[in-house]
Amino acid sequence: MMENKAVIIDATRSPIGIKNGEMVGIRPDDLAAQVVKGLMERNNTVTSDQVEDLVMGCAFPEGPQGMLIGRSVVALAGLPQTVPAKVVNRFCGSAMDALHQVSTAIESGDIEVGIAAGIEDMFSIPPGGFAPDFHPELAEQEYYIGMGETAENLANDGNISREAQEDFAMNSHKKALAAWEAGNFDNEVIPIDMYGEVTVSKDEGPREPDEEKIKSLNPAFVEGGSVTAATSSPFSLGAAALLITSESFAKENGLTIRAEIVSRAVAGVDWTRMGMGPLPATEKALKKADLTMDDIDIIELNEAFAAQSLYVINEGGWDSSKINLNGGAIALGHPLGCSGARIIGTLINVMEQNEKHLGLATMCIGTGQGISTIIKR
Repeated sequence: MMENKAVIIDATRSPIGIKNGEMVGIRPDDLAAQVVKGLMERNNTVTSDQVEDLVMGCAFPEGPQGMLIGRSVVALAGLPQTVPAKVVNRFCGSAMDALHQVSTAIESGDIEVGIAAGIEDMFSIPPGGFAPDFHPELAEQEYYIGMGETAENLANDGNISREAQEDFAMNSHKKALAAWEAGNFDNEVIPIDMYGEVTVSKDEGPREPDEEKIKSLNPAFVEGGSVTAATSSPFSLGAAALLITSESFAKENGLTIRAEIVSRAVAGVDWTRMGMGPLPATEKALKKADLTMDDIDIIELNEAFAAQSLYVINEGGWDSSKINLNGGAIALGHPLGCSGARIIGTLINVMEQNEKHLGLATMCIGTGQGISTIIKR
Protein backbone atom coordinates (compact mmCIF):
# COMPACT_ATOMS: atom_id res chain seq x y z
CA MET A 1 0.00 0.00 0.00
CA MET A 2 1.00 3.56 -0.57
CA GLU A 3 2.87 5.07 2.31
CA ASN A 4 1.45 8.55 1.81
CA LYS A 5 -2.16 7.84 0.93
CA ALA A 6 -4.06 11.06 0.09
CA VAL A 7 -7.28 11.58 2.06
CA ILE A 8 -9.99 14.23 1.96
CA ILE A 9 -10.67 15.80 5.34
CA ASP A 10 -13.43 18.18 4.32
CA ALA A 11 -15.18 19.92 1.43
CA THR A 12 -16.92 23.28 1.30
CA ARG A 13 -18.48 25.36 -1.42
CA SER A 14 -20.41 28.54 -1.95
CA PRO A 15 -24.01 28.53 -3.07
CA ILE A 16 -24.03 28.69 -6.87
CA GLY A 17 -25.32 31.99 -8.23
CA ILE A 18 -27.11 32.43 -11.54
CA LYS A 19 -28.02 35.32 -13.86
CA ASN A 20 -29.98 38.11 -12.15
CA GLY A 21 -29.36 36.42 -8.79
CA GLU A 22 -28.08 38.03 -5.61
CA MET A 23 -24.53 36.70 -6.00
CA VAL A 24 -23.71 38.42 -9.26
CA GLY A 25 -21.30 41.24 -8.48
CA ILE A 26 -19.09 39.61 -5.86
CA ARG A 27 -15.45 39.51 -6.94
CA PRO A 28 -14.40 35.92 -7.71
CA ASP A 29 -11.30 36.25 -5.50
CA ASP A 30 -13.46 37.40 -2.57
CA LEU A 31 -15.89 34.54 -3.20
CA ALA A 32 -13.17 31.88 -3.27
CA ALA A 33 -11.51 33.41 -0.20
CA GLN A 34 -14.71 33.10 1.85
CA VAL A 35 -14.98 29.42 0.89
CA VAL A 36 -11.33 28.69 1.76
CA LYS A 37 -11.63 30.63 5.02
CA GLY A 38 -14.79 28.69 5.89
CA LEU A 39 -12.99 25.41 5.14
CA MET A 40 -10.12 26.30 7.50
CA GLU A 41 -12.47 27.55 10.25
CA ARG A 42 -14.37 24.26 10.13
CA ASN A 43 -11.12 22.34 10.47
CA ASN A 44 -9.22 24.41 13.00
CA THR A 45 -7.13 21.46 14.18
CA VAL A 46 -5.16 22.12 11.00
CA THR A 47 -3.41 25.46 11.41
CA SER A 48 -3.14 27.65 8.33
CA ASP A 49 0.67 27.59 8.43
CA GLN A 50 0.52 23.80 7.96
CA VAL A 51 -1.01 24.23 4.48
CA GLU A 52 1.85 23.59 2.06
CA ASP A 53 0.14 24.48 -1.21
CA LEU A 54 -3.14 25.80 -2.55
CA VAL A 55 -4.07 24.80 -6.10
CA MET A 56 -6.89 26.82 -7.64
CA GLY A 57 -8.81 25.57 -10.66
CA CYS A 58 -10.07 28.27 -13.02
CA ALA A 59 -11.15 27.91 -16.65
CA PHE A 60 -10.66 31.57 -17.62
CA PRO A 61 -7.93 32.96 -15.35
CA GLU A 62 -8.10 36.55 -16.59
CA GLY A 63 -9.71 39.84 -15.57
CA PRO A 64 -10.70 39.58 -11.89
CA GLN A 65 -9.74 35.87 -12.03
CA GLY A 66 -6.25 36.69 -13.29
CA MET A 67 -3.03 37.68 -11.53
CA LEU A 68 -2.55 34.19 -10.07
CA ILE A 69 -5.88 34.08 -8.27
CA GLY A 70 -4.78 31.11 -6.15
CA ARG A 71 -2.21 33.25 -4.42
CA SER A 72 -4.52 36.27 -4.01
CA VAL A 73 -7.07 33.96 -2.40
CA VAL A 74 -4.39 32.83 0.09
CA ALA A 75 -3.99 36.48 1.12
CA LEU A 76 -7.71 37.31 1.16
CA ALA A 77 -8.57 34.17 3.17
CA GLY A 78 -6.12 35.23 5.87
CA LEU A 79 -3.64 32.42 5.29
CA PRO A 80 -0.01 33.34 6.01
CA GLN A 81 2.31 34.50 3.23
CA THR A 82 4.25 31.26 3.68
CA VAL A 83 1.44 29.36 1.90
CA PRO A 84 2.29 29.10 -1.82
CA ALA A 85 -0.34 28.73 -4.55
CA LYS A 86 -0.87 28.13 -8.24
CA VAL A 87 -3.66 28.09 -10.80
CA VAL A 88 -4.54 25.07 -12.92
CA ASN A 89 -6.65 25.22 -16.05
CA ARG A 90 -8.25 22.15 -17.58
CA PHE A 91 -11.43 24.03 -18.50
CA CYS A 92 -14.44 22.29 -16.89
CA GLY A 93 -12.13 19.80 -15.15
CA SER A 94 -9.90 22.45 -13.55
CA ALA A 95 -10.84 21.98 -9.89
CA MET A 96 -10.82 18.20 -10.18
CA ASP A 97 -7.38 18.49 -11.72
CA ALA A 98 -6.43 20.63 -8.70
CA LEU A 99 -7.47 17.69 -6.51
CA HIS A 100 -5.39 15.35 -8.69
CA GLN A 101 -2.35 17.60 -8.37
CA VAL A 102 -2.62 18.06 -4.60
CA SER A 103 -3.23 14.36 -3.96
CA THR A 104 -0.34 13.39 -6.25
CA ALA A 105 1.97 15.81 -4.40
CA ILE A 106 0.94 14.16 -1.12
CA GLU A 107 1.43 10.63 -2.47
CA SER A 108 4.89 11.52 -3.78
CA GLY A 109 5.87 12.85 -0.35
CA ASP A 110 6.33 16.45 -1.54
CA ILE A 111 3.68 17.83 0.83
CA GLU A 112 1.45 16.60 3.65
CA VAL A 113 -1.34 19.18 3.60
CA GLY A 114 -2.89 21.01 0.67
CA ILE A 115 -6.04 22.74 -0.50
CA ALA A 116 -7.57 22.00 -3.90
CA ALA A 117 -10.06 24.69 -4.86
CA GLY A 118 -11.98 26.03 -7.83
CA ILE A 119 -13.53 29.31 -8.86
CA GLU A 120 -15.49 30.63 -11.81
CA ASP A 121 -17.50 33.78 -12.34
CA MET A 122 -19.06 33.37 -15.78
CA PHE A 123 -20.53 36.87 -15.61
CA SER A 124 -17.40 38.99 -15.21
CA ILE A 125 -15.51 37.19 -17.98
CA PRO A 126 -17.12 36.77 -21.42
CA PRO A 127 -17.45 33.25 -22.87
CA GLY A 128 -14.11 32.45 -24.47
CA GLY A 129 -12.33 35.16 -22.51
CA PHE A 130 -11.62 38.79 -23.34
CA ALA A 131 -9.53 38.35 -26.48
CA PRO A 132 -9.90 34.89 -28.04
CA ASP A 133 -7.48 34.34 -30.92
CA PHE A 134 -8.26 31.28 -33.01
CA HIS A 135 -5.68 29.30 -34.98
CA PRO A 136 -6.98 29.11 -38.57
CA GLU A 137 -6.12 25.42 -39.08
CA LEU A 138 -7.76 24.40 -35.80
CA ALA A 139 -10.78 26.56 -36.60
CA GLU A 140 -11.19 24.56 -39.83
CA GLN A 141 -11.01 21.35 -37.80
CA GLU A 142 -13.82 22.63 -35.54
CA TYR A 143 -11.50 22.74 -32.51
CA TYR A 144 -13.33 25.87 -31.32
CA ILE A 145 -16.80 24.34 -31.73
CA GLY A 146 -19.45 25.68 -29.34
CA MET A 147 -20.24 23.37 -26.42
CA GLY A 148 -23.93 23.35 -27.33
CA GLU A 149 -23.11 22.06 -30.80
CA THR A 150 -21.10 19.20 -29.28
CA ALA A 151 -24.19 18.30 -27.24
CA GLU A 152 -26.29 18.31 -30.43
CA ASN A 153 -23.77 15.94 -32.04
CA LEU A 154 -24.14 13.49 -29.16
CA ALA A 155 -27.93 13.79 -29.19
CA ASN A 156 -27.81 12.78 -32.87
CA ASP A 157 -25.22 10.03 -32.35
CA GLY A 158 -27.17 8.53 -29.46
CA ASN A 159 -30.68 9.15 -30.83
CA ILE A 160 -31.52 11.14 -27.70
CA SER A 161 -34.88 12.85 -28.06
CA ARG A 162 -35.71 16.35 -26.90
CA GLU A 163 -38.32 14.80 -24.62
CA ALA A 164 -35.73 12.56 -22.92
CA GLN A 165 -33.48 15.58 -22.41
CA GLU A 166 -36.33 17.60 -20.90
CA ASP A 167 -37.31 14.78 -18.54
CA PHE A 168 -33.68 14.52 -17.42
CA ALA A 169 -33.44 18.28 -16.83
CA MET A 170 -36.72 18.48 -14.91
CA ASN A 171 -35.62 15.56 -12.78
CA SER A 172 -32.35 17.36 -11.98
CA HIS A 173 -34.33 20.34 -10.63
CA LYS A 174 -36.72 18.13 -8.67
CA LYS A 175 -33.85 16.22 -7.04
CA ALA A 176 -31.99 19.44 -6.18
CA LEU A 177 -35.10 21.02 -4.63
CA ALA A 178 -35.78 17.87 -2.61
CA ALA A 179 -32.14 17.77 -1.48
CA TRP A 180 -32.30 21.38 -0.24
CA GLU A 181 -35.60 20.61 1.48
CA ALA A 182 -34.04 17.59 3.22
CA GLY A 183 -30.97 19.57 4.32
CA ASN A 184 -28.67 17.47 2.14
CA PHE A 185 -26.57 20.46 1.08
CA ASP A 186 -26.26 21.99 4.56
CA ASN A 187 -22.93 20.31 5.25
CA GLU A 188 -21.24 21.53 2.07
CA VAL A 189 -22.48 25.11 1.56
CA ILE A 190 -20.83 28.08 3.26
CA PRO A 191 -23.08 31.18 3.41
CA ILE A 192 -21.58 34.03 1.38
CA ASP A 193 -21.51 37.59 2.64
CA MET A 194 -22.21 39.99 -0.23
CA TYR A 195 -20.23 42.93 1.14
CA GLY A 196 -22.59 43.36 4.09
CA GLU A 197 -25.66 43.86 1.90
CA VAL A 198 -27.06 40.34 1.96
CA THR A 199 -25.99 36.82 2.88
CA VAL A 200 -26.62 34.13 0.28
CA SER A 201 -26.85 30.63 1.71
CA LYS A 202 -28.72 28.68 -0.96
CA ASP A 203 -28.17 27.71 -4.60
CA GLU A 204 -30.09 30.06 -6.87
CA GLY A 205 -30.62 27.69 -9.81
CA PRO A 206 -33.02 24.94 -8.70
CA ARG A 207 -36.68 25.70 -9.39
CA GLU A 208 -39.98 23.93 -9.83
CA PRO A 209 -39.94 23.00 -13.54
CA ASP A 210 -42.50 24.79 -15.73
CA GLU A 211 -43.12 22.00 -18.20
CA GLU A 212 -45.16 24.10 -20.60
CA LYS A 213 -42.46 26.77 -20.81
CA ILE A 214 -39.70 24.16 -21.17
CA LYS A 215 -41.51 22.52 -24.08
CA SER A 216 -42.04 25.89 -25.81
CA LEU A 217 -38.36 26.91 -25.92
CA ASN A 218 -36.54 27.20 -29.23
CA PRO A 219 -33.36 25.19 -29.80
CA ALA A 220 -30.49 27.18 -28.31
CA PHE A 221 -27.57 26.23 -30.56
CA VAL A 222 -28.60 24.62 -33.85
CA GLU A 223 -31.64 25.35 -35.99
CA GLY A 224 -33.97 22.37 -35.75
CA GLY A 225 -31.85 20.95 -32.93
CA SER A 226 -33.03 19.39 -29.67
CA VAL A 227 -30.84 21.12 -27.05
CA THR A 228 -32.43 24.14 -25.35
CA ALA A 229 -31.53 26.51 -22.52
CA ALA A 230 -33.62 24.32 -20.20
CA THR A 231 -31.56 21.22 -20.99
CA SER A 232 -28.18 22.98 -20.59
CA SER A 233 -26.37 23.95 -17.40
CA PRO A 234 -26.93 27.68 -16.79
CA PHE A 235 -24.22 30.34 -16.72
CA SER A 236 -23.25 30.64 -13.09
CA LEU A 237 -20.67 31.60 -10.49
CA GLY A 238 -19.35 29.64 -7.55
CA ALA A 239 -16.34 28.47 -5.58
CA ALA A 240 -15.44 25.21 -3.86
CA ALA A 241 -12.52 23.93 -1.78
CA LEU A 242 -11.20 20.61 -0.48
CA LEU A 243 -8.80 20.04 2.41
CA ILE A 244 -6.50 17.13 1.57
CA THR A 245 -3.80 15.58 3.74
CA SER A 246 -1.72 12.43 3.93
CA GLU A 247 -3.32 9.60 5.87
CA SER A 248 -0.43 9.69 8.36
CA PHE A 249 -0.89 13.44 9.00
CA ALA A 250 -4.63 12.91 9.53
CA LYS A 251 -4.03 10.11 12.04
CA GLU A 252 -1.27 11.95 13.92
CA ASN A 253 -3.51 15.02 14.27
CA GLY A 254 -6.74 13.18 15.13
CA LEU A 255 -8.53 14.36 11.98
CA THR A 256 -11.66 12.62 10.73
CA ILE A 257 -11.05 11.25 7.25
CA ARG A 258 -14.14 11.70 5.11
CA ALA A 259 -12.82 9.96 1.99
CA GLU A 260 -9.67 8.59 0.45
CA ILE A 261 -8.54 8.89 -3.16
CA VAL A 262 -8.66 5.49 -4.87
CA SER A 263 -7.76 6.44 -8.44
CA ARG A 264 -7.57 9.35 -10.87
CA ALA A 265 -7.65 9.54 -14.66
CA VAL A 266 -7.95 11.89 -17.60
CA ALA A 267 -8.68 11.06 -21.23
CA GLY A 268 -8.88 12.76 -24.61
CA VAL A 269 -11.75 12.36 -27.09
CA ASP A 270 -12.97 13.92 -30.35
CA TRP A 271 -13.50 17.61 -29.52
CA THR A 272 -16.70 17.70 -31.56
CA ARG A 273 -18.03 15.04 -29.15
CA MET A 274 -16.44 16.44 -25.97
CA GLY A 275 -19.38 15.33 -23.79
CA MET A 276 -18.43 11.66 -24.07
CA GLY A 277 -15.18 12.33 -22.15
CA PRO A 278 -16.37 10.69 -18.89
CA LEU A 279 -16.56 7.27 -20.61
CA PRO A 280 -12.83 6.69 -21.37
CA ALA A 281 -11.69 8.63 -18.28
CA THR A 282 -13.84 6.44 -16.05
CA GLU A 283 -12.72 3.28 -17.83
CA LYS A 284 -9.10 4.24 -17.08
CA ALA A 285 -9.84 5.10 -13.42
CA LEU A 286 -11.68 1.79 -12.90
CA LYS A 287 -8.88 -0.19 -14.52
CA LYS A 288 -6.24 1.46 -12.32
CA ALA A 289 -8.22 0.51 -9.22
CA ASP A 290 -9.11 -2.97 -10.51
CA LEU A 291 -12.82 -2.16 -10.25
CA THR A 292 -15.87 -2.32 -12.50
CA MET A 293 -18.88 0.02 -12.73
CA ASP A 294 -20.84 -2.52 -10.68
CA ASP A 295 -18.53 -1.81 -7.72
CA ILE A 296 -19.41 1.90 -7.75
CA ASP A 297 -22.22 2.80 -5.32
CA ILE A 298 -22.72 6.49 -6.10
CA ILE A 299 -21.91 8.61 -9.15
CA GLU A 300 -21.63 12.36 -9.57
CA LEU A 301 -21.72 13.04 -13.32
CA ASN A 302 -21.37 16.71 -14.17
CA GLU A 303 -24.45 17.70 -16.16
CA ALA A 304 -23.04 20.07 -18.78
CA PHE A 305 -26.03 19.21 -20.96
CA ALA A 306 -28.83 16.67 -20.60
CA ALA A 307 -27.93 15.22 -24.02
CA GLN A 308 -24.30 14.74 -22.98
CA SER A 309 -25.20 13.15 -19.64
CA LEU A 310 -27.72 10.80 -21.25
CA TYR A 311 -25.21 9.82 -23.92
CA VAL A 312 -22.69 8.82 -21.25
CA ILE A 313 -25.29 6.98 -19.15
CA ASN A 314 -26.73 5.11 -22.15
CA GLU A 315 -23.45 4.25 -23.85
CA GLY A 316 -21.78 3.25 -20.59
CA GLY A 317 -24.79 1.27 -19.39
CA TRP A 318 -24.62 3.22 -16.13
CA ASP A 319 -27.30 2.80 -13.48
CA SER A 320 -29.33 6.04 -13.32
CA SER A 321 -30.47 5.29 -9.77
CA LYS A 322 -26.88 5.85 -8.57
CA ILE A 323 -26.37 9.15 -10.39
CA ASN A 324 -26.69 12.73 -9.06
CA LEU A 325 -29.00 11.87 -6.18
CA ASN A 326 -29.08 15.50 -5.02
CA GLY A 327 -29.58 16.89 -8.52
CA GLY A 328 -26.89 18.08 -10.89
CA ALA A 329 -25.47 21.02 -12.79
CA ILE A 330 -28.53 21.57 -14.97
CA ALA A 331 -30.33 22.66 -11.81
CA LEU A 332 -27.42 23.89 -9.71
CA GLY A 333 -25.24 25.48 -12.38
CA HIS A 334 -21.78 24.65 -13.72
CA PRO A 335 -19.29 27.38 -12.79
CA LEU A 336 -16.56 25.96 -15.02
CA GLY A 337 -13.41 26.07 -12.90
CA CYS A 338 -15.31 25.33 -9.68
CA SER A 339 -17.39 22.29 -10.63
CA GLY A 340 -14.70 19.61 -10.23
CA ALA A 341 -14.27 20.34 -6.52
CA ARG A 342 -18.00 20.94 -6.15
CA ILE A 343 -18.99 17.48 -7.40
CA ILE A 344 -16.33 15.80 -5.22
CA GLY A 345 -17.77 17.53 -2.13
CA THR A 346 -21.32 16.64 -3.12
CA LEU A 347 -20.25 13.04 -3.80
CA ILE A 348 -18.79 12.68 -0.30
CA ASN A 349 -21.99 14.04 1.25
CA VAL A 350 -24.24 11.79 -0.85
CA MET A 351 -22.13 8.76 0.11
CA GLU A 352 -22.44 9.68 3.79
CA GLN A 353 -26.19 10.35 3.51
CA ASN A 354 -26.76 6.96 1.88
CA GLU A 355 -24.13 5.03 3.86
CA LYS A 356 -22.30 4.01 0.70
CA HIS A 357 -18.60 3.37 0.36
CA LEU A 358 -17.36 3.72 -3.20
CA GLY A 359 -18.01 6.78 -5.34
CA LEU A 360 -17.13 8.13 -8.79
CA ALA A 361 -17.01 11.80 -9.80
CA THR A 362 -16.61 12.45 -13.51
CA MET A 363 -17.00 15.25 -16.02
CA CYS A 364 -16.61 16.17 -19.67
CA ILE A 365 -14.27 18.97 -20.69
CA GLY A 366 -14.36 21.45 -23.58
CA THR A 367 -11.65 20.67 -26.22
CA GLY A 368 -12.61 16.99 -25.95
CA GLN A 369 -11.45 15.54 -22.65
CA GLY A 370 -12.80 13.66 -19.65
CA ILE A 371 -11.68 13.50 -16.03
CA SER A 372 -12.63 10.99 -13.34
CA THR A 373 -11.88 10.39 -9.68
CA ILE A 374 -12.83 7.36 -7.60
CA ILE A 375 -13.03 7.82 -3.83
CA LYS A 376 -13.98 5.59 -0.92
CA ARG A 377 -15.03 6.12 2.67
